[in-house]
Amino acid sequence: MHITEISPDQAGLLDLQHAAYRVEAQIIGDDRIPPLHETPDDLLALPLSWLGAFDDEGRLVGAVAWARTSDEVDLDRLIVHPGAHRQGIGRTLVKEVMARAEGRGIVVSTGRGNAPARALYEGLGFTLQGEAEPVPGLWIVRYAC
Repeated sequence: MHITEISPDQAGLLDLQHAAYRVEAQIIGDDRIPPLHETPDDLLALPLSWLGAFDDEGRLVGAVAWARTSDEVDLDRLIVHPGAHRQGIGRTLVKEVMARAEGRGIVVSTGRGNAPARALYEGLGFTLQGEAEPVPGLWIVRYAC
């Protein structure tokens, strides 16, 4: 696997994002996850930094995006191709963002019922900070590290 900076118009990124968030929608039983419905223009409009994970054949198999302030890194999204789950791609991408945080705290949110994502973040030392219901019936949990 090769990790490198990418741009939001990276070939295949939006398709990968939609595929990854369809899996989360199935896990949590709700398809109202905003990134699941983003368009190419939506993706380009977001002020995020991106890293992509590429397999040995050069295919994009994962990506992570974050926003940074002077004191915090908001891990905005972590996406892994459904056919590449449980291969350490998500963990590697999050650890790379952690290494780039330069002492800033890191926050991340995920679906409350997304046990695989929650286990990943907890395994990397993130602690639960609370939960919220951004739209009726759609619950998220927020972690910090």
